[in-house]
Amino acid sequence: MLFPVTIFLSAFLLFQVQPLMGRYILPWFGGTPAVWSVCLLFFQCILLAGYGYAHFVGSLKSAKAQATIHIGLLLASLALLPVAPNPDIWKPTGDAGNPQWEILLLLLGTVGGPYFLLSSTTPLLQRWFTLGTSNAGWRLYALSNFGSFLALFSYPFLLEPYARLKTQGWIWSGLYAGFVVVCSITAWGMRNKVSTAAVQEEAPAERPSALTVVFWLVLAATASTLLLATTNLITQDIAVAPFLWILPLSVYLLSFILTFESDRWYRRLPFAVLAGVMAPVAAATTSAGVVLLPLWVEAAIYLGALFAACMLCHGELARARPAARYLTSFYLIVSAGGVMGGVFVALIAPGLFRQFTEYPLALMGTCVLGLIGWIRSGAYAEWTRQNFRVRVPMMALLFGTLGAAALAVIPGIGKQPIASVRNFFGILTINQRSDKAGDFLQLTHGRIKHGSQYLNEPLHSQPTSYFGPRSGVGVVMQAMQKEHPSMNVGIVGLGAGTMAAWGRPGDTTRFYEINPDDETIARKYFWYLKNSKATVDVALGDARIVLEREFAGGKRNDYDMIVVDAFSSDAIPMHLLTAECADIYKQRLKPGGLLMMHISNRTLNLEPVVRGVAGHLGWDASQFLSNGYPPAGEDGSRWIAITADSDFMKRTDLQKLISGWSKDEPLLWTDDFASLWHVLIW
Repeated sequence: MLFPVTIFLSAFLLFQVQPLMGRYILPWFGGTPAVWSVCLLFFQCILLAGYGYAHFVGSLKSAKAQATIHIGLLLASLALLPVAPNPDIWKPTGDAGNPQWEILLLLLGTVGGPYFLLSSTTPLLQRWFTLGTSNAGWRLYALSNFGSFLALFSYPFLLEPYARLKTQGWIWSGLYAGFVVVCSITAWGMRNKVSTAAVQEEAPAERPSALTVVFWLVLAATASTLLLATTNLITQDIAVAPFLWILPLSVYLLSFILTFESDRWYRRLPFAVLAGVMAPVAAATTSAGVVLLPLWVEAAIYLGALFAACMLCHGELARARPAARYLTSFYLIVSAGGVMGGVFVALIAPGLFRQFTEYPLALMGTCVLGLIGWIRSGAYAEWTRQNFRVRVPMMALLFGTLGAAALAVIPGIGKQPIASVRNFFGILTINQRSDKAGDFLQLTHGRIKHGSQYLNEPLHSQPTSYFGPRSGVGVVMQAMQKEHPSMNVGIVGLGAGTMAAWGRPGDTTRFYEINPDDETIARKYFWYLKNSKATVDVALGDARIVLEREFAGGKRNDYDMIVVDAFSSDAIPMHLLTAECADIYKQRLKPGGLLMMHISNRTLNLEPVVRGVAGHLGWDASQFLSNGYPPAGEDGSRWIAITADSDFMKRTDLQKLISGWSKDEPLLWTDDFASLWHVLIW
């Protein structure tokens, strides 16, 4: 019983620590979807290292040496507990840039050692379990994946909502110490029970061919690519949170559980047809979903396509798995494929593509691999006019290949954008559009509009989109300007720089923007910053960290108004809406200053969260809804004003413009707790 208990516990801890560490570091690196992609890449790399270690140790002739080495490393890893990044060492300074390597180094220095040993447990113990027998112990591998699956679902539903982040770290560390004890006992028992002769007398088995090894590698890489690409798509349009990270990863693991637990779960014909149909449907959804589909339908399509593709890839892996003698080699190759997919999505694709082209390409690759699997099994020789059992699935896979390939290149056909930039923080695109008021430039982040400017007067110098005179921020700004001859305004989120249009002579406007390419675009393609009558500057870096750093440097109570308009596509960086961040805003606002928060969103109802912020500060909150004004290029928007000046709304005659609140109770997010369940708009 020690074998399944140890393997289950190691897998459980292996996947519990992933969202835990992601939650720790997310606020330090801008709260963007790419933070989780880099985290996944790190865990895949350490998994590969763990599998390599298991392959090396499991190949030693001396069972005593195997056990001694492993027990020694297990005991040494206890010195690295508890797992919690020290902000004095690891917290970034707030400078802008691409922090992939900084994130990887942080994770390596905090959780790398324990994760390395946890990742080696399943292949090493499965290797020990099979020595001297013909039983490959594949059900232990399925048990391992079930433990991982259970860990993923227990984190957002059982651990995160009820325990502070620091407490979560201590719980995990305590369980890891228990794992070290159990695993050491297991290794010590094998030290005496497995002899060198048993290692040498393993039954001979045919070595996998080079083509088979390449097939393993590409199958694993394709499934990994699709996992990360799907996660990026889901999180960029909703929020970056463990609940949404875990859904794609759980689907990915479920396919491993089903395909390696028993051969009865993977049936080539239905999954070939399903993958062939879902590939072009999911690829088309990446462009059409934002305007045509409800959130739950869009998410179901992405997750359905991921499940079909992973069942196909992992099902073919299970069919092509080797004899027990080559078990650790198999794990090593599969893990290497996972790393290849992670490196491609997290590091290569942002520099190679201007859109999320890796997603349809991964779908196309899945269908191609499905065809190869059928051909490897001799299906091509069985192709006849009457043999629909072969013709239907192969034609479906061919349809999926061509459909996904076509949709991968469609964004490059037709009218091209003026400019498109992709980096760690997402995709920024500038297009020229026209409406009844004239031609204008439009900036989009992902698939969401983030600002626009008309090319000709009289609207050329006017604030548009969500920041026009009829918007919540517009009416409040006009009221503030009547009371203040000059104003010092801080703005979280640059976009096209539209808020600079509100500047007057004598005003100072300071933007906080984490994406350095956004400043380049705002200065090169838009004129708001250049033509503003105020003194305008841009501070690059995560707004929360930079505001905090400036406060420590002596800047305090210096802003008349802070405007929070920070979105990554349609996803709100959650760390900018927590109680701790609200305290930073308060430190920077003058007495009676005003905090404006933009909460327009198609997937999240952030009103209860912002009301929770107001309650935490003890300030009054007022909501302003506007339906937009197309003749002036104004979009509908939703803003909430928060201020300690309880008389401001009545004094400035804004009270008649205030909208009522929903029936939802205020919800306070903190750095230790932030739940999406009550704010999702399905």
